[in-house]
Amino acid sequence: MYDTTHRAGAPLTTVPPRGTSHGPGPRYRLVATDLDGTLLRGDATVSPRTLGALRRAKAAGAEHVIVTGRPARGCLPFFTALAYTGLAVCGQGAQIYDAGRGRLLCGTVLDRPAAQATLRRLTARVGQLDLAVVTSGEEAEFVVCDGFCRGDERELAPYRTADRARLWERPVDKVLLRHRTLSDNALTRAALECAEPGLTVVHAGPRIVELLPAGFDKATGLAQVARSLGLTAGDVIAFGDMPNDIPLLRWAGHAVAMANGHPDLKAVADEIAPANDDDGVAEVLERILDIGVLP
Repeated sequence: MYDTTHRAGAPLTTVPPRGTSHGPGPRYRLVATDLDGTLLRGDATVSPRTLGALRRAKAAGAEHVIVTGRPARGCLPFFTALAYTGLAVCGQGAQIYDAGRGRLLCGTVLDRPAAQATLRRLTARVGQLDLAVVTSGEEAEFVVCDGFCRGDERELAPYRTADRARLWERPVDKVLLRHRTLSDNALTRAALECAEPGLTVVHAGPRIVELLPAGFDKATGLAQVARSLGLTAGDVIAFGDMPNDIPLLRWAGHAVAMANGHPDLKAVADEIAPANDDDGVAEVLERILDIGVLP
């Protein structure tokens, strides 16, 4: 069942523990990776070397957990490509999805009046915004206003277009913001200053600033999954590329930023991996987990 009342830090009681951090095994028992700009190459595929490294890491005893801003439904093609059947942290930490059973275990709906008030205040400050929303539940979709897509259809699928008045026809999990002249950093700062209580703002990717429920981030979501596996932050090596990955990297036992990543994320990382197009995740896993390199 899709649980919209789940709170950060509450146990995932529907998920039985599947191991502990005790006994022989790799130095890190959980590999947490963002998708876009991290695990995925620029063409939204995963390289053979990276696939091989993840498989060898799992054989050595290290679970892989996807931790992404994408809604669970938007991750389905990647679950298939990766033969991924574990738990995934989606929606910037507000969703936990069981890929093996095809079930959304928990999620949180955005406070619509607070979001609308924030958008009114932000528009008054910075001018017209290009908007999209992600609707709630297992059948989530991107609903985008004209002007938002601009060639992003592959990244946003499944999506449909609508005028602004129809963005709120269904409950939504988050709002995506763009501005035609402001930089992402400037828009993020302005949105943070305008956000109503109970909401938060993250810079999730190039030209993607998101308005989300407060109290959830990639670290809170991954912490729930780690507890269900009998693991702690010290068991985790985490990879990311954008400022929305900062809580994740700060929480993990070992923090890895991609060479193509945002400077703010690199500043909190323990090391910088090669870029996503250069098998950065694989290179670090091969070295740290001592799992060898594909011939």
